[in-house]
Amino acid sequence: MNRTLRLLGVAAFLVAVFVVVPLLISVTGRKDVYYTLTSVALLSIASAGVWLTFYIGRINMGQGAFALMGAYVTAVLVNHYGVAFWWTLPAAGLFCAVASLLIGLPILRLRGVYFAMVSLVLTEVTRLLALALPVTEGAKGITNIPLPGAISLFGLTIVPDFATLENPRIAFYYLAATLMVLCFAGMYRLVHSRIGHICMSLQQNEELASSIGVNIVHLRLIAFAISSFLGGISGATFAAVTQSVYPSSFTVTDSVNFMLNCFLGGLGYVFGPMLGTLTLYFGWNLLFQTGEFQLLIYSSLMIILMLVLPNGLLSLGEGRRKG
Repeated sequence: MNRTLRLLGVAAFLVAVFVVVPLLISVTGRKDVYYTLTSVALLSIASAGVWLTFYIGRINMGQGAFALMGAYVTAVLVNHYGVAFWWTLPAAGLFCAVASLLIGLPILRLRGVYFAMVSLVLTEVTRLLALALPVTEGAKGITNIPLPGAISLFGLTIVPDFATLENPRIAFYYLAATLMVLCFAGMYRLVHSRIGHICMSLQQNEELASSIGVNIVHLRLIAFAISSFLGGISGATFAAVTQSVYPSSFTVTDSVNFMLNCFLGGLGYVFGPMLGTLTLYFGWNLLFQTGEFQLLIYSSLMIILMLVLPNGLLSLGEGRRKG
């Protein structure tokens, strides 16, 4: 019964994302909403990576660094070397994953609080590198990034050339939504696998997990690499959407927001980052109407929500199921 309900829920979600939302936008004529929803989808992917590091008991405050790295990898490969965007997408993710392994190998051996403090400076370090390296073109950034080209298989066009579309934002929405669905489907499968159960043991008691032969450093590195891969994919797609990237495209504030998305949605739920991102993004824009009180109201609401719902917004549904 539960399995059937889950499948129905997944089917309803897919229909809503790929059919209902585009239909509503078409009826209302608000095509600008495509950009907003694309941003939400990409931010939720990066937040999912942060959630995974929480899942192994580590606080990751440096996801903005990997989103920025991914954006620059795509921008450099496309603009300077003429590589097709579709090849740069996995390349950006892999670059960030390798970078995270080099960074994580020493610091993931440290206790959680030290890892959090070190990860906090990663975004600023990456921003300074982007300002200093010639290949990133310094403060002026990389602009005029070409739109993704077509993908053909055996002469059949699977994905059209975005530049030929009347409104490329629709195509980017479908791309971001597809990446988001694949991301969270993979995360759900990972969490409910044998490795996922072992990762949960790290969150609960690392010493006990180590005593029964679990290589906790390797598992941390794997989780951090996957997290950084997702950050790189998100940043690379953002670069294609905006057709530009600057050292300030992702800042420390973004890294903190990725973390807050996880808290807000619920650290105990795979889909927490998705709901948290949606709520935080639209909530912040809604509070824009309050002017100078925006930040004060936003901060107060976040504190209240964390006190009232320490397990996030998804814990509301959990409470009803238990009742």
